[in-house]
Amino acid sequence: MKTKKIMAVLLSTAMSFGVLSGCGSSASARGTENASSESRDADNAFEVATVRWSDWGEDYHTGFPDKSAAESGVQIKWNTIINSDWTDKKSVMMAGNDLPDAFLGSICFTESDIMSNLNSFVALDDYIEEYMPNFSKVIKSDPTMKALAYSSDGHIYGLPAKKPCRPMIANQMFINKTWLDNLYLEVPETYEEYLEVLRKFKSEDANGNGDKGDEIPYGRGYADPVMFYGLPFGTTIGADNTYSMTIKDGKPVFLPISDEYKEAVKAMHDAYAEGLIDKEIFTEDDSMRDAKLMAETPIIGSASGWTADATFGSNHDQYIALPALKGPDGQQYISSDPEHWNYSRYEFVVTSSCKDPGKLLSWIDKFYTEDASIQNFYGSFDKAIKKNEDGTYNVLEPDDGNSADLFAWINSLRDFGPKYVADDFNEKVKYDGENGDALKLSLDNEMKQYAKEAYPNVSYTVEQLNTLATLYTDIEAYIDSSQATWVTDGGIDEQWDGYISQLKMMGLDDFLKIQDDAYSTYKSNK
Repeated sequence: MKTKKIMAVLLSTAMSFGVLSGCGSSASARGTENASSESRDADNAFEVATVRWSDWGEDYHTGFPDKSAAESGVQIKWNTIINSDWTDKKSVMMAGNDLPDAFLGSICFTESDIMSNLNSFVALDDYIEEYMPNFSKVIKSDPTMKALAYSSDGHIYGLPAKKPCRPMIANQMFINKTWLDNLYLEVPETYEEYLEVLRKFKSEDANGNGDKGDEIPYGRGYADPVMFYGLPFGTTIGADNTYSMTIKDGKPVFLPISDEYKEAVKAMHDAYAEGLIDKEIFTEDDSMRDAKLMAETPIIGSASGWTADATFGSNHDQYIALPALKGPDGQQYISSDPEHWNYSRYEFVVTSSCKDPGKLLSWIDKFYTEDASIQNFYGSFDKAIKKNEDGTYNVLEPDDGNSADLFAWINSLRDFGPKYVADDFNEKVKYDGENGDALKLSLDNEMKQYAKEAYPNVSYTVEQLNTLATLYTDIEAYIDSSQATWVTDGGIDEQWDGYISQLKMMGLDDFLKIQDDAYSTYKSNK
């Protein structure tokens, strides 16, 4: 249960908008290079800043974004900023109110950034009906997109996205099929069968290297090791697990105080006591984890991750996806959070520097079609995508020697920017050659039937964000400490009431009220 967003909110707010001395100009040199002409018509020219994970060049905008801008009669000066430089540049931009006309990509600003600086951003409500027919149609037909468009104060400051070719599930569990075959074991289908398999992994020479003691039946993967071990008990943690919230029977639930969590931790302690859990699961760093997952001779029997190749490296051919195990209640659970994984907020925000928001939004409205969305996710037609006469699409193999994922990042906006596709869109897409997205979608087809409702991508007020930042740092630290103790040493039954009492003293009730209120606001916006 590792919080990334809480500290990001605090640090982003503090660092982004304070004046930092010694910083250079806010405009990147790349932005100047991207200007098509120094003599552009000022009425039709707009500067759009976007943040990229790495310096992959400028091809990401030369396909659909630039072509659609030309069709709209506007000229875009792209200000490409690398993520590692963004904190300093953002600070200078905001402190000096030296803003481009717009920012593209949800990576640019947190919700706290937006809501704390509303004078710097344009409320888009009044422009959408007149200038954005595609987007207007989307929010009238898709309640989730509508809810994501509106911020906590009832206005639209950023445009949301629904991405193509995304799975229902995020990380999932994997198991070493080679080890199963070596020991003549079947793939487990229930938690009890899984436990028995882990016992065999420990007691036998599962990896066949002659050493019975080097196997680790269950190891830390790329997702919360406790919540994922506990999936058969109902610990359905989402993709964005900042606050460890879920939905049970239509109501928000904080997993670390739930009966499901308690039973999962008890079961994991029993497994730990048998030696079935990596003894270093709470103490190892990421490099130690990776060394185990990708050891030359595999030593991990089961762990969580995105796909087998992304989790186990060159050992990936030994691993298969673990089925959704039947738990004590007879149900099967997976980790599913499509709204955080497939949807996003604030993918395009217009600043107070923009002289003609309507004209700029007319261009962005073109992004809300299926043709645009797949090109902005993989690359332009004939370069990365072939559109067939029957309305289907083929994702082409990379022509530059890169992996399919990197090729997409080089040639498109990929995860960032406005997009929208219908629910059945993925069925229209086929892949030429190997592709990580194709592999994940194939796994998804087998598992998504077990998806349960997840806590949605709610919007918080500035006051709520500030309160959460104050409360949750201590709450989470206490939960993590208790969790590690209970898994390794036991005692959860005896200490549970005291644990709940301590959380209440730390502000648990205030935390839960914020989550309930944010959820109610989200539902009312649909």
